[in-house]
Amino acid sequence: MAGLSVKILVIDVGGTNIKVLASGKRTPIKIPSGPRMTPGRMVKEVLAATSGWEYDVVSIGYPGPVKHGRPAREPWNLGKGWVRFDFKKALRRPVRIINDAAMQALGSYRGGRMLFLGLGTGLGTALIVDGVLEPMEIAHLPYKNGKTYEDYVGLRGLKRLGKKKWRGHVADVVQKLATALGAEDVVLGGGNAKKLDGLPPHVRLGDNANAFTGGFRLWEEAIAGAGEPAHHRAIGT
Repeated sequence: MAGLSVKILVIDVGGTNIKVLASGKRTPIKIPSGPRMTPGRMVKEVLAATSGWEYDVVSIGYPGPVKHGRPAREPWNLGKGWVRFDFKKALRRPVRIINDAAMQALGSYRGGRMLFLGLGTGLGTALIVDGVLEPMEIAHLPYKNGKTYEDYVGLRGLKRLGKKKWRGHVADVVQKLATALGAEDVVLGGGNAKKLDGLPPHVRLGDNANAFTGGFRLWEEAIAGAGEPAHHRAIGT
């Protein structure tokens, strides 16, 4: 964002914490979330935590599907009211909303065909092919024994199975999805990715900071007046 006068606030909404960073700031602010976190409460706490910060526009990484720039379904691990909430009015700034895994994927992208898997409270998934971003909702599809992918490789799976078995299922899910989607590059992000021990070829660990990079990228091309490349046009569709 060097050389740009417009400042961006990025809000990364998670089931455990909401993380906030703005252009020119180095250290994100963490706000505990959980099943009682409504959008109104989120906005109130973000505005209080960032009092004195200067920003012109806002990016929000949302833990659920996003269509036409709005949440399409209530989140699994937070309070209710997100689908109908007016974020632009509440934050008093232009707002762009994207699926949280897609935002981190956008910040992790280096080119080619990349699959992103976010191993956090749940399972976030996104695919980028030659710059075109496609958020996916694989987490709640059937995987094994009547349970979903998220039941095995999300936080519930880690707690139920223990670290060793959980790692085995993560490796299996990575192999299955990478093969099915023809991914040349697989990025494992989210807070639990650091609990893995060794990575297969063409698999790399992401960095949670990449979510903020993705949030900045949501706005930077439009701000720079350079038009919107393919991976930006795909966001929110």
